[in-house]
Amino acid sequence: MAENYWSGNKSDEQFDPISSFLSELSSPEEEEEEFRSDFFQGLVGRRRKAAFVLMSIWAITITLHLVSWGYWVIVGVTGLIGIQTVRFITAKPESSPQPLTESELVCVPKVSLLVAAKNEQAVIADLVKTLCTLDYPVDKYEVWAIDDHSTDRTPVILDRLAQEYPHLKVVHRPANAGGGKSGALNQVLPRTQGEILGVFDADARVPKDLLRRVIPLFNSAQIGAVQVRKEIANAEENFWTRGQAAEMALDSYVQQQRIAVGGIGELRGNGQFVRRSALKSCGCWNEETITDDLDLTIRLHLDNWKIGFLITPTVQEEGVTSAIALWHQRNRWAEGGYQRYLDYWRFIFRSPMGLGKKIDLLTFILLQYLLPTAAIPDLVMGLTRHRLPIYSPLSGLLVSLAFWSMFRGLIRTRTEEKLNFPNFVKICWQTLRGMIYMIHWQVVMPSITTRMSVRPKRLKWVKTVHEGTGQESFEF
Repeated sequence: MAENYWSGNKSDEQFDPISSFLSELSSPEEEEEEFRSDFFQGLVGRRRKAAFVLMSIWAITITLHLVSWGYWVIVGVTGLIGIQTVRFITAKPESSPQPLTESELVCVPKVSLLVAAKNEQAVIADLVKTLCTLDYPVDKYEVWAIDDHSTDRTPVILDRLAQEYPHLKVVHRPANAGGGKSGALNQVLPRTQGEILGVFDADARVPKDLLRRVIPLFNSAQIGAVQVRKEIANAEENFWTRGQAAEMALDSYVQQQRIAVGGIGELRGNGQFVRRSALKSCGCWNEETITDDLDLTIRLHLDNWKIGFLITPTVQEEGVTSAIALWHQRNRWAEGGYQRYLDYWRFIFRSPMGLGKKIDLLTFILLQYLLPTAAIPDLVMGLTRHRLPIYSPLSGLLVSLAFWSMFRGLIRTRTEEKLNFPNFVKICWQTLRGMIYMIHWQVVMPSITTRMSVRPKRLKWVKTVHEGTGQESFEF
């Protein structure tokens, strides 16, 4: 990776949002060369661009309330998105290929599995042991554990495991190493040998046959990456973990349906696999973002790759168990997701990623980010003018889509259970409880949009604390 990986002045001292947008425009002749040479020039002025978007949302919302035809504009937009929603819920998801047979294991691609860990003594041993004993030819895969200057027993545990498993490589990063998780992954990338690279969080629980089921998806030359469905390991602990379990089911349904309509499949960090050539073609992992998976998602699609989704088996992870931990985690996710649109907006509109992907992407930007942010000025104007919020039709569509997606996702991820009346009632209750839990996103989205507009972000690795199940091994 080149030393001057990032370009441009990151200063946010000048508040000039319109100039920030206009300064990124380039001529059509230069666009393709710029796209290939530097994916990351759009990182300049995130705060100014966020402020411009926030001011635009307020201005548009106030205007729609003041003009007589504003409500009908929203009705028209709701109708257009409704058409896309019908396509979305009626699409048939792609079927997963059959797992590799014993005879097919003779000529499989080499795989590199990467785990970046910082202070993960409670969970790292179990994951590494599992990864080192997968049902895959041992000479066809390698495991890389990157210790990012841990201050607990993580380095000792990894060094002992490296003596036990020859195909485990351990790298220790110094205190001043930069780039967070992305920096750790980029550091070992030149030393890896796999055609396919898998990335796991330290708390992941991985089935033995995972590689046998993932690798066949890469038989398609269009597939640049694959995301394995995530599942909450401690789902029954409390309200928050149950909510996350329902949210994961919703996400898996949305992932499958978006791909089915020719839209955007997304990476989720833990349990993600990426083709080496695809990763190299779009610039490796971005060290100037707080969500490397969401950032890489956009760049893969801009480079005309497809991201697949594997619904079974799953990669389990530890759900956060308190409202405060959830708040911090979701703020980071929301900010990283929003950052990518601010960074790559010009490429999204100009790249040859396809009409289906653009429609899908713009639909979810509107529903997931812009609409919750617009709810605040909409409510203010509604109270002032003694009328219902003007975005009510669009909000109703969003809630209905979320309820349906969560309900169908819970059914789809429980294939081992018969859909009899008791299970139907149980799934309905889980969906209702999950929808109550999902209200937190309506607070997170406008909060993070406002914060990004007024306060610059210092990039650092803010990790989720993993406590384990209490049954992990500590013999090291």
